[in-house]
Amino acid sequence: MQKRTAAISLTLLVLAGCAAQAPDVAAEAASPYPIPDEVVAVAGPNQDLTTARLDPADDCYWYYHAGPVETTLVPLRAANGNQICNVRAS
Repeated sequence: MQKRTAAISLTLLVLAGCAAQAPDVAAEAASPYPIPDEVVAVAGPNQDLTTARLDPADDCYWYYHAGPVETTLVPLRAANGNQICNVRAS
C-alpha cells in the first residue's frame, strides 16, 4: 500500500511541475522580432526575421538562412531586393 501511495504522490508532483504557467502579458505585447518595426515593415518575404540582427561592423541587418546543407548568415533585404541598412551619420 505504501508503494502505491508513494507512486501516486510522485506522479502528482511530476504533473504539478508540468502545469501551465500564466502568460506574461508584457511578453505577448512585445514584438516577436529583435529588430525595429520599421525594418519588419520593409523586409521582403521568405526571410526569418526571428533571427535577424544588426551587425555593427557594417550597420546592416542580417539573418540566418537555414538551407538544406548549412545555416548561413545572409543580408536582410527589402521587398525590392535592396539590403536593409541604417543611414550612417557623416
